[in-house]
Parts: sequence; C-alpha cells; structure tokens
Amino acid sequence: MYAARLRTAAPKALLPRHLSKRSFTATGRQLESATSGSATTPTTADTKVPHVPEGAVPTAASQAPNRAEIWSRNQRPRAVAMTGPRFEQTDFELQPRPYAAIELIHKQPVRWTHDRMVACDGGGGPEGHPRVFINTDKAEIATCGYCGLPFANEHNRTHLESLPETSYPLQG
Repeated sequence: MYAARLRTAAPKALLPRHLSKRSFTATGRQLESATSGSATTPTTADTKVPHVPEGAVPTAASQAPNRAEIWSRNQRPRAVAMTGPRFEQTDFELQPRPYAAIELIHKQPVRWTHDRMVACDGGGGPEGHPRVFINTDKAEIATCGYCGLPFANEHNRTHLESLPETSYPLQG
C-alpha cells in the first residue's frame, strides 16, 4: 500500500531507475530527493562505505588460526574425537573389497536348454524380477537383461565350446 501511494505521488518519469515498479526499495529521503528535482548524490556517510585516504594501501584481513583446544562445551578434544571404527583403518589396500555384481554373475555357468525361447524371472518371489523371454536361436550366449544369467541352446554347444574363451563358464 505504501509503495502504491509513492508511485501515484510521483510520476514514473521522475523516479530514478532503481526506484521503478520492478525493484521498489527506497527510503523516504531518497524518494524526496528524487521528486524534488535536487541533483544530490549520496554521501559516503549515507552509503556506509569506509573512507580510504588517498595513497593508503588497504590491508587484507588474515585468517584466524586453527584452535588447538576445544572452544565449545559439547566438543570433544581431537585426540578423543578421532577414534572409533570410522578412523581405525584408513589404508584402502587393507580394506575388504567385495565383489561387484557383474563379477559374480560372470561366474555363473551357462544354463543349457533345448528350447528356442526361455523365460527368466530371476528366481521368482520377492527377490526376482519381471518375467522376460530370451531367444536362444543364435550361436551365442544370451543373457537376461535384468539379472544377467546366461542361457544357450544345446544345438550350439559344440560351436561355443570351440571358441577360445567365453565370458561365462560352459560347464553344466
């Protein structure tokens, strides 16, 4: 409401750009100086800019040093805070490395079938996936798109066993 009264009191042509309707943030003194037509500029005291004498070099504020002691009642000293299972072993060569899922699935033997189409549901139940049908016509190992289990047709067994290497073991 106050902004609407100020806009109607002074025509838009007299308002400076920083006092326009889009960004209306002005004090009463700025508005009076804009509407009275006085060409005064704000002084250093009005804008809160510190006055630096000519020839003076501004000094940079240095960073506060790290504190060696605690500065809060709920803070623990560094010797006590850096203990526990989180900080026990930081050498990643000694950390256990679980196998990735792709490495485990490539250890699964090929499931041989006499059918041209096989269905895979990932074991069924809650740990399974939606049923997908896999074509085993080609002379290659066909994998499930969800779980990666390998399937192959018995008619192509001699060809697959003659290959120098396969990504899945052929026993079974």
